[in-house]
Amino acid sequence: MKSRHLSSRSVIAVFLVLLVMFGFGFKLYDIEVVNNKFYTEQNSTAKTYTVPIEAARGEIVDRNGNPLVTNRRGNSIILNAAYFPPRSDNEARNTIILNLIKLFEKNGEEYVNNLPLILEGDSIVFTDDEKAVATMKSKDMFNLQNYATAQNCYDAMVELYGLENCDTQTALKIGGIRYELTRLLFSIENPVTIADDVSNETVAAIKEDSVSYLGADIEPIAYREYTDPELAPHILGTVRKINAEEYSKLKESGYGINDTIGESGIEAVMESDLRGIPGELTVTIDSEGNVSEKITKNPVQGNTVVLTIDKDLQRLAQEKLRDTCNEVSASSSAGAVVVESVNSGELLAAASYPTYNLNDYYDNYSDLMNNSRQPLWNRFALGLYAPGSTFKPMMACAALEEGIIDENTTFTCHGTWQYYDITFKCLNSNAHGRENVKQALRDSCNIFFYNVADRLKITKMNEYGSMFGLGEKTGVEINEASGVLAGLASAERYNRKWQMGDTIQSGIGQSDNLFTPLQLANYCATVANSGTRYELHFVKSVINTYDGSVAETGYTVAEELPISAGTFSIVKEGMRMVATSGAPASVFGRLDVDVACKTGTSQVRQNGRIVNNGFLITFAPYESPEISIASVIELAGSGTSTSEITSSIIDYYYSNNTDETPAQQTGVLLD
Repeated sequence: MKSRHLSSRSVIAVFLVLLVMFGFGFKLYDIEVVNNKFYTEQNSTAKTYTVPIEAARGEIVDRNGNPLVTNRRGNSIILNAAYFPPRSDNEARNTIILNLIKLFEKNGEEYVNNLPLILEGDSIVFTDDEKAVATMKSKDMFNLQNYATAQNCYDAMVELYGLENCDTQTALKIGGIRYELTRLLFSIENPVTIADDVSNETVAAIKEDSVSYLGADIEPIAYREYTDPELAPHILGTVRKINAEEYSKLKESGYGINDTIGESGIEAVMESDLRGIPGELTVTIDSEGNVSEKITKNPVQGNTVVLTIDKDLQRLAQEKLRDTCNEVSASSSAGAVVVESVNSGELLAAASYPTYNLNDYYDNYSDLMNNSRQPLWNRFALGLYAPGSTFKPMMACAALEEGIIDENTTFTCHGTWQYYDITFKCLNSNAHGRENVKQALRDSCNIFFYNVADRLKITKMNEYGSMFGLGEKTGVEINEASGVLAGLASAERYNRKWQMGDTIQSGIGQSDNLFTPLQLANYCATVANSGTRYELHFVKSVINTYDGSVAETGYTVAEELPISAGTFSIVKEGMRMVATSGAPASVFGRLDVDVACKTGTSQVRQNGRIVNNGFLITFAPYESPEISIASVIELAGSGTSTSEITSSIIDYYYSNNTDETPAQQTGVLLD
């Protein structure tokens, strides 16, 4: 007869079952009896969510209050998770998205698709955006290995979003929007924009059919608008949607993943002022699923940024620069011009050519990037040029101040100058005879300045060059190049040894010397005002939208040069002689304002041949300088070619800035 005693394993099993049942019973007792009131309240409590409301960006105006960048009201289409089907219901989500895509395509709207997959023939391939492809494969998206093919990614998308019943093209369209929802962390707190700046027809269709477009909503948006989209694009800059890297850095500062951010120019550097303060929309969902919305914090528009530039002067500078470049070579020439207030460092105008239209920037971005003339390149701030003879006023200041020469010192120019075994030539091999420093500036005599360079040496030359800010950033707010002062350091950078002949070449603005037009304008301004070098700036003031207060930028002195008034007087007299009896005299003689200037030519190699760039630095009026102008025209042949630009700018400036009509203060204009 078998034993009726239970085994130890059976006893343990029975004990565990009883323990689990006791645990469930205890929990049930806790919920139904002990904490019944708490759980009842939790079940019936409404859930609230906070959704940010984007603030309109601040406006950008010129020094006289004329609007340059404003906002216009438009509509974007967002998906709102409070009304949209849940992630688990792929079929419902895909149906609504397909309805929206058909509506967008019918009305010619562009809609979001950042999925880096396209159909070529019968094959799925990646787009050229390697970064986007890597993001798609990441664990937060499709969670695939780095070696996954485009077809692997497509298959993962189809499975994740339930697109098995769609043809390939339709699956890519729906998948593009579904991918955007995943990428931008779609939730009640974070609606996602799927179409920007849509037509009134599209808005009406979505409002009239809330079933077919369930979860789609209209969001009023302030879009950037330009009073003249071709005016000062390299200064104003562009805006775009924030990218993932920026969002990760800025989310603690209140940025959302859908926010707009300044990409370049003033839009970027003044981002904190232009952005404004986002508002808040509180969304409440009660226990029965009813949704209510209330604005609990109104957005505040960004501050107004007042620039130092004069709108009309800027337009004139751009037009004259364009015309001159096209006269030199409509297919190859380029250039820049800068106008500065010599007693403050304010930039009154700054133009680069070729240029572009801000309205077309994103639509034509690929063409602009691939354009051989580089219209996106900011030549006045980033273009580096050998300055040629515009370097000579600085050399004259250094030589006079160091006692290498005085006002009456002369050197004889025979057209050539023998330096050991090297023969250096004057411009066009001209023989100027005996010349002092003023005459040498007038005639741009290379031989005179070869002698000066030989006596000064490169270290002392660079000491003075640095005083004038050459080869250094000017302090301007937007992105700029540092430039290069020729010397031992530059030679080492280019993996060569500095030779004595390099010092001689450097003395006339050749060798490794490379400066921006901004630096040349500021250097000229420092000569004009007799030794005060200011930091350059585009921002004149900021007007607070909330309380109307005005924060003036003011001016910053970068350096007071230890150079005597007598030295500057001699050099300026020489520059005045260039304007009265030098090459530009016929142009400047027509002006009602006395000016002083220095031309320059530098040789560059283009397509295997030697060509010349033309430069001109000018200040006016001669007796009491107010503005300096620097211009460069690539392939111009000589600096004289740029004198018409400078003449037009001076004529405009003094025709529109008279004692009878003094400029108003910014705060008054904008009250």
